[in-house]
Amino acid sequence: MWSAIQAPLFFGLIAAFVTTIGLLVVALRGDWSARYAGLFGLAAAGMLCTMTFLHIMPKAFALADTAPIWIATGFFGGLVLNFSIRVLFPEKPDSTIPAEAITPILAIAAHSFIDGIVYSITFAADFASGVFAALGLILHEFPEGVIAFAILRRHGVSNRGAFFWAFLAAAATTPMGVVVSGPFMFSFGEAVLGQLFAFSAGLLLFVATGPLMAPLRDTPPVRGLSALTTGVAIAVTLMLLPIAGHDHSHAGHVHDTHSPDFRHGHDHTH
Repeated sequence: MWSAIQAPLFFGLIAAFVTTIGLLVVALRGDWSARYAGLFGLAAAGMLCTMTFLHIMPKAFALADTAPIWIATGFFGGLVLNFSIRVLFPEKPDSTIPAEAITPILAIAAHSFIDGIVYSITFAADFASGVFAALGLILHEFPEGVIAFAILRRHGVSNRGAFFWAFLAAAATTPMGVVVSGPFMFSFGEAVLGQLFAFSAGLLLFVATGPLMAPLRDTPPVRGLSALTTGVAIAVTLMLLPIAGHDHSHAGHVHDTHSPDFRHGHDHTH
């Protein structure tokens, strides 16, 4: 049997690999992705909104009574972060990443990092449930890389630069979350997990409804709404896949801190 840290790290690396595959798919079509970067960004906004409303927020509400507070904190925190970055780091011609792209990329990085924490927590509670939760999470790692890449390309980052920064934000942060949270994996309760979900939901909502929606002003309505709807449809399709039903649902049960053996990863309630 794998140790508590090896199993979540293995699945975290698989998630990073899946994200990288998504990045390669769009990076190999660099000219195409640059030409339709605005529409790509709108599709990404539709995907993020849908995943946040139908996947992340319900789980946050189920796990933490204070979820609304943390959602608001994440949303307005994103607004303050975006404003602060623009003030402290004004746009320069030689900037590697435009200031407008930093907040969305940080939001995706934060969410992927939290995914890594989820891996650690679920495997600490129960191996089988950790596998189910990890498989469900891996399903949405593919579009996360694509979303990060689309954001960077829309703000004029080169194909190679967009691939590099999107990889760091959407792929590398998941196993990093596993490694950082490993020493504390038995001390997290479901309320803390719910607060993390809620905070990331608020942050992602700000990104999806703010920076990513900006192209709607300059895009013909039919094309813009079509791209947005496509993103929504993709996200819904991913969540309707059979394994998606296991995503975090088992985690919510195994994180029962009333169980006398929770901190040791055993469940004798059966």
